[in-house]
Amino acid sequence: MNKIEKIMSDCDLCPRNCHVNRNDTLGFCGAGIQPKLARVALHYWEEPPISGERGSGAVFFSNCNLKCCFCQNYAITHEGLGREITIDELSEKFLYLQYNGAHNINLVTPAHYVPQIAAAIRMARLMGLKIPIVYNTSAYEKVETLKMMEGLVDIYLPDLKCVSPEIGKLYYGAPNYFAFAGSAILEMIRQVGPVILDEQGIMRSGVIVRHLLLPDGVDDSFRCLEWAKEYLPSGVYLSVMAQYIPLYQAMKHPEINRRITEAEYQAVVNKMTELDFEDGFMQGLESASEDYVPNFDLTGV
Repeated sequence: MNKIEKIMSDCDLCPRNCHVNRNDTLGFCGAGIQPKLARVALHYWEEPPISGERGSGAVFFSNCNLKCCFCQNYAITHEGLGREITIDELSEKFLYLQYNGAHNINLVTPAHYVPQIAAAIRMARLMGLKIPIVYNTSAYEKVETLKMMEGLVDIYLPDLKCVSPEIGKLYYGAPNYFAFAGSAILEMIRQVGPVILDEQGIMRSGVIVRHLLLPDGVDDSFRCLEWAKEYLPSGVYLSVMAQYIPLYQAMKHPEINRRITEAEYQAVVNKMTELDFEDGFMQGLESASEDYVPNFDLTGV
């Protein structure tokens, strides 16, 4: 049994602590031992320092350890659309994206495949991978698992979804979401430090913390912003997103079965101004469009 098989034989990579043997069964996340991908392609819809002009090299991993009821990527996160590949093949995907001009390798929802991804990054670097690695995550992570990526990840792109345990339970299936996400984000900052941009304004290292505004969620958004102001050091960017669309099972929750309003959006903008954030991004309401949902047709897989 190799090292990865040993880790997978009693999986506790994420806060779910399934302790299942992923060599022959599936964890809570729905993942087995092989990395499963749904799309490998240049992606232009991240924050400007990530996407740049040439695009971010997005690697969309199938399955997820959260159960977001409104997930726009539900076909891959909840339903498991994708194809299993080997670690060797994964390293080749990284090199393919670099060859095609990607500014970085963007690992989308990677938490449940950390040992496999770490091995693939090491392999790809031996074969000439030089562009930064972006770890794009819900932040429902364990610090111990994130430490497996230390020295391999250049840029962390975590969500800060909510502070409220009630919201965590209701919409994400994780009442302990913030208990783990807050610690995880601080570990990411410890690893890579403040944002560093190159002469073209493309990010080379650092952390961008994302927060998605939800309908009827202004109070919890305020709590997220207040936590960010208190705990995020100078040089860490905050990205507040207004792109919420009521997809998947949002209709089961009438209060979020709509887009956010102008008043909700403006309240959060005003709160950001009041807290005097120095670095970051704010989406406009026009970003709430299905045009920005990727096409999961196994492109590049």
